[in-house]
Amino acid sequence: MRHASPARQDGVALFTVLVLLFVMGWLALSAFRISTQEVQIVGNRQAERQATAAAQRAIEQTISSNLFTKEPAAVAATPVDTDLDGDGKPEFAARIEPAPACIRVRPIKTVELDIAQAADRVCLQSSGHGPNLILTPGAAVATGDSLCAASEWNVSAAVDDAVTRASVRVHQGVAIRVEAADAQNFCK
Repeated sequence: MRHASPARQDGVALFTVLVLLFVMGWLALSAFRISTQEVQIVGNRQAERQATAAAQRAIEQTISSNLFTKEPAAVAATPVDTDLDGDGKPEFAARIEPAPACIRVRPIKTVELDIAQAADRVCLQSSGHGPNLILTPGAAVATGDSLCAASEWNVSAAVDDAVTRASVRVHQGVAIRVEAADAQNFCK
């Protein structure tokens, strides 16, 4: 009966240990690479959400302006900066592009208005201020139209950030009650 020499057995054991170390190292390196990629994916998703929030903030700020329905291009011309961490430096700059566009307008009929609502009474008044309601004589009353119109706008904001390479576009439809004269100027 022949037995393997001890020196030969040491070589097999050394080879087996080296193979196991290589496999464990490869698994550790793979796990590290996968976790690094997952951290990058999460970071990219967070940057995308922050950029989307900055674009939405720009739209909200633009449509909330009192001048929006009178001079939409002028209101939208200024980029809206967003400072996320409160350090005084904006992380994102959103721009309204293209300029807001009024896509539809329809006159609001006087029968649609509730005289008990202050916002509706404005559409029934002619001029002057005060508690007295002055109905407007003439064409508007004859056609049943009030002094207000319902306008629908398409507003888009874009954020392209060089640091995070986040790039988003947000589109929002907005319905706004406007003076009929303003609606005629911007809704053609």
